Amino acid sequence: MILIWSVSNHLMTVSALLVLSDVAPAEQEKLFIQKLRQCCVLFDFLSDPLSDLKWKEVKRAALSEMVEYINHNRNVITEPIYPEVVHMFAVNLFRGLPPSSNPTGAEFDPEEDEPTLEAAWPHLQLVYEFFLRFLESPDFQPNIAKKYIDQKFVMQLLELFDSEDPRERDFLKTTLHRIYGKFLGLRAYIRKQINNIFYRCINKLSIDVWFVRIKTHSPKEVMFLNELEEILDVIEPSEFVKVMEPLFRQLAKCVSSPHFQVAERALYYWNNEYIMSLISDNAAKILPIMFPALYRNSKSHWNKTIHGLIYNALKLFMEMNQKLFDDCTQQFRAEKNKEKARLKEREEAWMKISSLAKSNPQMSREQRKERPLVRRKSDLPQDSFTTKALETHRRTEDMLTNHD
Repeated sequence: MILIWSVSNHLMTVSALLVLSDVAPAEQEKLFIQKLRQCCVLFDFLSDPLSDLKWKEVKRAALSEMVEYINHNRNVITEPIYPEVVHMFAVNLFRGLPPSSNPTGAEFDPEEDEPTLEAAWPHLQLVYEFFLRFLESPDFQPNIAKKYIDQKFVMQLLELFDSEDPRERDFLKTTLHRIYGKFLGLRAYIRKQINNIFYRCINKLSIDVWFVRIKTHSPKEVMFLNELEEILDVIEPSEFVKVMEPLFRQLAKCVSSPHFQVAERALYYWNNEYIMSLISDNAAKILPIMFPALYRNSKSHWNKTIHGLIYNALKLFMEMNQKLFDDCTQQFRAEKNKEKARLKEREEAWMKISSLAKSNPQMSREQRKERPLVRRKSDLPQDSFTTKALETHRRTEDMLTNHD
């Protein structure tokens, strides 16, 4: 059999190796180690999947041969084999994974989005299968293997559970289970690291919930507005002046809430005589804050009840200070016109950039060959290759049972 020896500077050096079953038993250990080392050569399945097809097939055949070799032969896993097997597994499997979130869209959802399958799976699957056969072999001795399968190895294995490919996570689950069963000294460490992963997820979720729960939980927003009104009922005018600007910026957000109960509760403040007296005394500061939200939602809010309450609030403001109300109206319209002008300028600028890019002759010649290393949201309809690959995947338990 011809097998790759190394890949360096895009030049391959090949070496002829026999099949393991064709050599004398005394030579099999040496040949086995050579094959393990040669299977450490990695190939590019991502940016150029059609490159080195011959050598990719040679490596696949060598891995398949070694799977059968340790599955059907005894006394072949000798002490020198252990570091070579672990090294080959680490070189092929311990790698940086692309991020699971889409930087230009929503985060990857395993329940709804199509997973990005590992391009090198034809080799990775056989590496996983070989390692599982190695762990389950009657010749396997944990006392020797523990020198090489240590805490660092387990930590790197756990990090691979971030893989988006469900086939790899299936093999990882079985591999970790076998290591947990074979290595008593690693059990406490495995449990601790799994707990740490869970804690990391839970703590992140707890922080998110702590900071965003009120603004995403409408009943709590209403409760907050109720309690706030009770405070304002007894607040001194001198204290009100200190908090009125951040207070009414928040009320402007509540008035703009698509949840009508939140907007309704905020607008009920204008039915409170004491609060209205405080607003009237400080209209010059409060009206410019509230006017954009009130005016915008008087036309855009979906609920008719909110429209009526907003008109009432605007009417009260107008009665307080007609000149200030007119000034705010003019300022709001001027800001809207400026915003439209900015959007138009931005659109024209992008059109110029696009036109210049299209006119560049280099654009048609230079096309990016490499696929991005970020996972993308799936496009509907689902990719038929991905669907077929997942349907034909055999669970590790079934695969190991069938071989036995």
